[in-house]
Amino acid sequence: MNRLVPVLAALPLAFLSTPAFAQTQALEQAAAAALESDTYAWDFVEGITTEVGPRQAGTEAEARGRAWAVAWLKAKGFANVADEPFMMDTWVPGDIARARVTAPFAQDLTVLPLGNSGATPAGGIEAEVVFFRTVDELRAAPAESLAGKIAYISHQMRPAQDGSHYGFAGPVRWVGPGLAASKGAVGVVIKSVGTDHHRNPHTGGTSFPEGVKPIPAGALSLPDAENLERMFARAKGRPLTLRLEMNPRQLGKTESGNVVGEIVGQNPSLPPVLLACHIDSWWNSPGAFDDGAGCAIVAAAALNAAKAGQPLRTVRVLMAGAEETGLWGSKAYSEAHLDEAIAVGIESDFGADRVWRFDSNFRESNPALHKRIAAAVARFGVSAGSDVATGGADLNIVRDQKGALIDLQQDGMRYFDLHHTPDDTLDKIDPVQLRQNVAVWTMVVGILANEANSILTGGPIPSAPKIMQAP
Repeated sequence: MNRLVPVLAALPLAFLSTPAFAQTQALEQAAAAALESDTYAWDFVEGITTEVGPRQAGTEAEARGRAWAVAWLKAKGFANVADEPFMMDTWVPGDIARARVTAPFAQDLTVLPLGNSGATPAGGIEAEVVFFRTVDELRAAPAESLAGKIAYISHQMRPAQDGSHYGFAGPVRWVGPGLAASKGAVGVVIKSVGTDHHRNPHTGGTSFPEGVKPIPAGALSLPDAENLERMFARAKGRPLTLRLEMNPRQLGKTESGNVVGEIVGQNPSLPPVLLACHIDSWWNSPGAFDDGAGCAIVAAAALNAAKAGQPLRTVRVLMAGAEETGLWGSKAYSEAHLDEAIAVGIESDFGADRVWRFDSNFRESNPALHKRIAAAVARFGVSAGSDVATGGADLNIVRDQKGALIDLQQDGMRYFDLHHTPDDTLDKIDPVQLRQNVAVWTMVVGILANEANSILTGGPIPSAPKIMQAP
């Protein structure tokens, strides 16, 4: 059954003949076709994970990823495709990551270094481990109480559809190592910030306060972390010692870059719609969910929206470099283009499972547009949220301009099973859910790109996205 028939019958004939209606109908058809048969997104994420693989920021592997993305965008007909270089401080993980409990229950643990971790001396360090159930317990520890010791920090992260437990558990990784170092620790291991129970540690960035020398910092897989906690309980006060060996290093300044491409609009003087993702991944996976799928979704949406006709506004795709190690590309793009107004920014960086909620930061200041978008995506099972959109990590330029933002919230129940682990591989992507993302994005991008009026917020502009408070 053609679901448009009852709607069409109720509309005046004069309206049915307007260009605006024809354009809306063409956009709906493009989104419906994307839901059933889009191939752009799968082609992108399958290609970059197969032909490039892991893309650690600032390395030759990330450069190959950018070159691959440039070639793909050009082949698909994007205009003004470029790789915009910037310099960054580059950390690499090395090739040694070992952890072993030496007493009282000797055995190996599975560990990976955290981004920006310091290195151990050759042969490693061995010291007593002090157990902290939360990062707040570590904060409360007296100054210098960890001198000569290794800190272990736990948490109680749980799966959540909106990913909110990342904000709850994330400080264990984001600031825990720096806190431990400031209290005299010689090393730190954390319970991976994740929700799976595979023996795969979750890496990710950490940071150290100014003036505090980076110490060796690693993430244990969740099963190993839980085993370590059982050891503490069984030791009944006896010292527990750990040997830790890792050899990451800082390379100094190297080059990264932001890949951009455009679907040029009829009126290039209008501020463009910015669709963002990030092209880099950690070294330990090909980054299918994080964020190959995001780049696939935004590029596919731009192409599918263009099938409804040349949009009024330019649609610009930004595949930011070096997001994982400190939002380097997002900051560089804003610095380079801050004087170029952006109409609205949207990012895809939360996997490839279905979009379930729409939020904006112009719900109050532009209710008509907010409601129009909400109505358009409801057919794909997307609800209208009441949260203020914060935008993704690579949308610094829009936040810096205090501009309009949209969040197309994806289902995060599986995301932190895979996030920053070797399990972030192509086989985890469900093609049906991937196409739903593309269909929703196609509708939203098409509406925004053909909005003639200014899209102003007039409401609060958060200084940072909720999910990405730190590297």
